[in-house]
Amino acid sequence: MVQYQDTRPKHQQIAAAIRADIMAGRLSPGAQLPSTQQLVSQYTTANATVQRALSLLKDEGFLEGRPGKGVFVRAKQLAVVEVSSYFAPSPRGYSYELLSVDEVVPPPDVAQALGLDDGDKAVLRHRLLLHDGDPVELSWSYYPSTLVRGTPLAGSKKIKGGAPQVLTDLGYPQREFTDLLSSRPPTVEEAEGLELPEGVPVMRQFRVVYAENKRPVEVSVLVKGGHLYTLQYHQRTT
Repeated sequence: MVQYQDTRPKHQQIAAAIRADIMAGRLSPGAQLPSTQQLVSQYTTANATVQRALSLLKDEGFLEGRPGKGVFVRAKQLAVVEVSSYFAPSPRGYSYELLSVDEVVPPPDVAQALGLDDGDKAVLRHRLLLHDGDPVELSWSYYPSTLVRGTPLAGSKKIKGGAPQVLTDLGYPQREFTDLLSSRPPTVEEAEGLELPEGVPVMRQFRVVYAENKRPVEVSVLVKGGHLYTLQYHQRTT
């Protein structure tokens, strides 16, 4: 069997190693990195290659340069997204922009999850989630048109209490959801909307929300930059 070799450019390999050390806590927030010359020696490479690796990590938000002092791990690191908080109020510092509201024929995977027939329409609410003014998530939320047509969910305004409140008022309180998680390169819309550095993948959640009796009432496609966010789940074992 032929042994696989990492064919990425050297600066990406160096950035990956430093990134892994930061994410694992081996380089803690506020820690100073070795000097450029020390990194050149450590990775047996050129000064320019190390500079490219550090520049990449600065763009991703892992590192920051301090004039006259060196390069340091940024204090603000991975944000933990508690998946069960879906039914809880938004935490402080988060806000969103409602980008568009349309009635559409949803993609096949959404239509199947909602139990729609071919050609059936859904209301699509497209939003951008912000944290302290920075874009962190794009979402596309679909609701069966027959269920929400004429309600605030089909309107072009923000909703007090959000979709859970509207669905509850309609007699479909949300009881549970399932997530399908995947990672892939971003589309142009995602890269631009989330202001992603080059080469950063996205984390995609395909979420189906159910009311009583496992009736699907919402499908949301949630896309985050994969470099600064981690998902946290809790599962009881007894």
